[in-house]
Amino acid sequence: MIASKHFYPHESDKRIMMKKDRLEINNWTDELEFLNKELDFYLDIEDIMIRNSKLYQELHGTRRENALMLASLYRYDNSIGKAIECDTVECDAYYLNHHEKKRDTYLSHITNYRNLKLKILSQILLNAKS
Repeated sequence: MIASKHFYPHESDKRIMMKKDRLEINNWTDELEFLNKELDFYLDIEDIMIRNSKLYQELHGTRRENALMLASLYRYDNSIGKAIECDTVECDAYYLNHHEKKRDTYLSHITNYRNLKLKILSQILLNAKS
């Protein structure tokens, strides 16, 4: 694996933090894009094998939430460049708090998705046993 250098000694702390946040957002969006693909597979499995309307609705709701979160993160990624223009502690704190809220929302979504995934996998096992 080739390691790339993301941060340089001559960069300001503010620029380094912005780059770090952008890298994190890119990781989040990559993961959510993968979840979209995974959800499509789970919807097909539910349709063919499980046939549980409650689970079907939960899958569609999660896919909708995932799409909304992706759109929100794309917008956020486009706006994060404004943080570099901050010249007060209050402004810096706003962007820091906003990023932390985005992280909390993302982590909550991932936790909910994992719980749904466990439901699906347990249903697959139940169907495989019958």
